[in-house]
Amino acid sequence: MARQREFDTDAAVTAAMELFQRKGYEGTSMRDLADATGLGSGSLYAAFGSKDGLYLAALDLYRQRYAAPLTDLLRAGQDARAVIREVFVGVVDDIVQDGRRQACLIVGAATERAHRDGRVAERLRATTQSLEAALFDTIAEAQLRNQIPADRSPAELATFLVTTLQGLRVMGAVSPCRATLMLSVDVAMRCLT
Repeated sequence: MARQREFDTDAAVTAAMELFQRKGYEGTSMRDLADATGLGSGSLYAAFGSKDGLYLAALDLYRQRYAAPLTDLLRAGQDARAVIREVFVGVVDDIVQDGRRQACLIVGAATERAHRDGRVAERLRATTQSLEAALFDTIAEAQLRNQIPADRSPAELATFLVTTLQGLRVMGAVSPCRATLMLSVDVAMRCLT
């Protein structure tokens, strides 16, 4: 009979996610993960199979906690430009408030792991595609309501906006200056008028 886990898996994945975000995959050892989660490495291996398994679980949790709410917000808004701006300003605010200057886990995974691990790359594609799809839907609906000019491609605008969002995260990790980041937001928003 298999032993039941005697720890909170979500809490362990949350602690690992925060550690991976702060130190990156390569900079995080199993000892670091054991210390952060308060679990022995044997328990971590039993639950997640490997450091890679825990990293994939952390990416899934990050998507659930940070990317999914953005797509939900985009799909709930009536005024497309206002809700898109709200998403961008929210990202800028998160960047500026992050005193530890942690990069987005998605951006970190893209630069550190996606080229080496197809499972990581697939998770990043799925996250990006869900955000692009939400932006596409928001823009296409707004075009039907004459809120955004109909002569623009919703797919191209969605791709550009996702690229800009991720670019903000990268630049924010380098220099989290709100005024500078908001200049990019303003330029992106002008593409919708």
